[in-house]
Amino acid sequence: MTESVISVAGLEKSFAATEVLKGVGFHVNRGEIFALLGSNGAGKTTIIKILSTLIKPDNGNARICGFDVVTDARNVRRCISLTGQFAAVDGMLTGRENLRMIARLRNITDADQTVDSLIKRFGLTEAAERRADSYSGGMTRKLDIAMSLIGTPAVIFLDEPTTGLDPEARLEVWKTVKELADGGTTIMLTTQYLEEAEQLADRISILNEGKIIASGTLDELK
Repeated sequence: MTESVISVAGLEKSFAATEVLKGVGFHVNRGEIFALLGSNGAGKTTIIKILSTLIKPDNGNARICGFDVVTDARNVRRCISLTGQFAAVDGMLTGRENLRMIARLRNITDADQTVDSLIKRFGLTEAAERRADSYSGGMTRKLDIAMSLIGTPAVIFLDEPTTGLDPEARLEVWKTVKELADGGTTIMLTTQYLEEAEQLADRISILNEGKIIASGTLDELK
């Protein structure tokens, strides 16, 4: 039986007089890449913020790894990682120092070993001792995703991970995401790009004006 790691039902959220989410529901299975496809203003980032416990829904419910995002927020945060639209990389630190800082914040006991492993895994060996502000866009995003893997989260949220990247850097990020899923990580990403959803996702939900208007595999949607 397939296990749902993310389950969402009837999510509603308004900001002032603007209704952003209007009863959104979907599920994501373990080890799956799930894409939430929609234009700017569709409500994608609001959903990510609710699922990562940054804001609370007005109505509806959502569970991550069996934990309610409102009543069990602390346990949810223990099993997720979030990579936002803008890289959370400190440009004054080297790639290695960025990774080591996150490892220490998460109280990783074998921090140096974890950092070395991620540097090798993400092809950052030659750049590890350089300041991050010297990295290309694609390399910065790879470092950002590597930082999100510290602590081996069960679920990774990627909010428009390739926005603003050139085509070569976008391909690098796509390769990284596929490798993460192959390793068993459950990934939920938001994107404006149909091509990105086609390349990466096992299943896609299309979000329009705060509502899911279609869901399924690429072949089913076509």
